[in-house]
Amino acid sequence: MPIRKHKKYNKPRKLYDVAIIKEEQGLIKRYGLKTRREVWKADFAISKIRSIAKTLITADEKEKQDFVERQAKKGFKVENIADVLGLNKEDLLKRRLQSVLVTKKLSPTYKHSRQLIAHKHVTINGKIIDSPAHLTTIEEEMNVGLNIVVPVKKIISDEEKELLAVMKPKEEVSE
Repeated sequence: MPIRKHKKYNKPRKLYDVAIIKEEQGLIKRYGLKTRREVWKADFAISKIRSIAKTLITADEKEKQDFVERQAKKGFKVENIADVLGLNKEDLLKRRLQSVLVTKKLSPTYKHSRQLIAHKHVTINGKIIDSPAHLTTIEEEMNVGLNIVVPVKKIISDEEKELLAVMKPKEEVSE
């Protein structure tokens, strides 16, 4: 029996509203996204988190605290349910692997980090991640690394190896 696919985003009610398009284009440029759909996915994910928080308002304190702790582990800066209700799509876009690489200074730009991820040069805990939209937790963020292998273009002979061993790298002149 086929698995039912679930929606991952909602389109805006007015697709061609100038204000909405400008806001989305600003987010696309700021976070190096590919399409407007990625903005819609972030908005949909945050709306699901916020709707869960709304249902937990009447729940007991233990459930509220567990939910808030789970969101804090995901990397959101929340301390109570009110903070969770104040989350927006930019908070989620900052937790994407693509954004984390830029904040950790492993990549100079968002587009460059997206390319590194797509070319499978990024690892988390030794596992290759090839999705720029991967939401990184606080624990994963500490273990993000680059795995760039530079191929050797020239076969070095034994004589050249001896010369390289004798040679010293140039020392910088300090003034």
